[in-house]
Amino acid sequence: MASYIPRTALFSFALKASSRPAVARYSLPRVRFMSSEAPQYENILVSRPDPGVVLVQLNRPKALNALSSALFKELNEALSIADQDDSVGAMVLTGSEKAFAAGADIKEMKDKTFADAYKNKFLESWGEIARLRKPVIAAVSGYALGGGCELALMCDIVLASPTAKFGQPEINLGVIPGGGGSQRLAQVIGKSRTMELVLTGRNITAKEAENWGIVSRVVGEGEGQVVKDAVEMAKVIASKSQVAVQAGKEVVNAAYELTLAEGLRFERRIFHGLFATNDQKEGMAAFAEKRKPNFTHS
Repeated sequence: MASYIPRTALFSFALKASSRPAVARYSLPRVRFMSSEAPQYENILVSRPDPGVVLVQLNRPKALNALSSALFKELNEALSIADQDDSVGAMVLTGSEKAFAAGADIKEMKDKTFADAYKNKFLESWGEIARLRKPVIAAVSGYALGGGCELALMCDIVLASPTAKFGQPEINLGVIPGGGGSQRLAQVIGKSRTMELVLTGRNITAKEAENWGIVSRVVGEGEGQVVKDAVEMAKVIASKSQVAVQAGKEVVNAAYELTLAEGLRFERRIFHGLFATNDQKEGMAAFAEKRKPNFTHS
């Protein structure tokens, strides 16, 4: 939930780069930027590395991508626009090589009162990412601590660079996770390990996170490699039927909220429902005819 990097340890639909402040150097795939009519952002950069993929990069390099309210407002807006764009099949979320996101913005939080936080639903808007219909892949390098770890956990797939570090160090500030860390971690890694991270504030390596099931896999060495791999994965997902992809995401997420019997029934009903789609007819016909399917997402 908060930023915990020592001081010493101390891209937005953007066509007018010359008018922007300098950003941290980070090797990304060649991208095609969005239309000049798209929103302009201050804390994120949004681009299209592939016609079916939107790439969002957190862009507060001096603050190690600390998650301020202004940043999250832009992030929610950009992802919502992509989610509603019929040409987009998947999204990738990343930070910089040094930090995916070092946590929430402590300077913004330090003087808050209970009444202010409670009445204004502080951090509640963070949950909007988990309600997106299309899949979001987190490409994590460097620090993913506190809110940064929580942000990664909200995504559907997490790929990590060997340099990634995950943790919930809020306890060191006299608070606890407030963006879902304690709940999502417990579902993924169990009670004991979640207690360890939440109560000690210990950070874990990318390899530990992989072993514990927090990340799908750790990618190879190299600056920007995790983003390249995430974009390639997103391209594969975007090539599938959007109806089937969204259905797949829905049933997997339901497994965390339903009993096994309820989940099996729900999966079967969604599976049956897909037989009413054009993409099911096209996909199975293409398989029988030994050709590539031409999905219309209908």
